Amino acid sequence: MATNNLNIEIDFSILNLPIPNIIYNYDLKEKELIFNYLKQLDDHHKKAYLIAVEHLGSSFNIYRSNGFKEWLNKNN
Repeated sequence: MATNNLNIEIDFSILNLPIPNIIYNYDLKEKELIFNYLKQLDDHHKKAYLIAVEHLGSSFNIYRSNGFKEWLNKNN
């Protein structure tokens, strides 16, 4: 997803996953990375994500999660 226009907003609703509010405070580049990470999750990793969001609530930070960091390292 190209993000040349700073007015573009990423539509997390198409992922059909709960999105912690903290994500909306990130800049566009970070949102795009998180969106792409969530989009590629398989069923097993979606379940783990759902459990983390449910159990940790507002303290869950996907940007600091091990799964996101590992994915980021593989894809950069």
